[in-house]
Amino acid sequence: MVRPKPTSVLSFDYGHKRIGLAGCDPLGITVTALSPIHRISFQKDLTLIKSLCIEREIKGLIVGLPLDESGQNTVQSIHCQNYGIKIAKELDLPLAWVNEHSSSWDAGQKYNLQNDRTGKLDSAVAALLLEQWLREGPELQPVSKLDSPRIKF
Repeated sequence: MVRPKPTSVLSFDYGHKRIGLAGCDPLGITVTALSPIHRISFQKDLTLIKSLCIEREIKGLIVGLPLDESGQNTVQSIHCQNYGIKIAKELDLPLAWVNEHSSSWDAGQKYNLQNDRTGKLDSAVAALLLEQWLREGPELQPVSKLDSPRIKF
């Protein structure tokens, strides 16, 4: 994988109840877990995320995908993709996906947050995803180049 060009990005660990967030500086040196969003509605999420993007001068979004052991989509990863694309379109920001398989377990172990229900674990996961993206990429893509998957039952 090719290391992406460092820039100020916002990383998401999307969930139905909370969204873990992490950001980095424009040089990609410092990754910071941010306060999670306790979800109420998409519009409220968008308002909070937009404000954060302006405050932190965000240039792109990283969204974790909970793929299965073989790297295939799951129902939740499709929800994450749809949400990421919707947010990226609203904010007119490029986007990249990161495989977050086992990231909750990894973050729980690393930060001793195994049973956390406050959102700290979600933001710790977002920080790990951002660190992974800074090491491995992929490059941010304009949202127009990304397909929105659909859940098929």
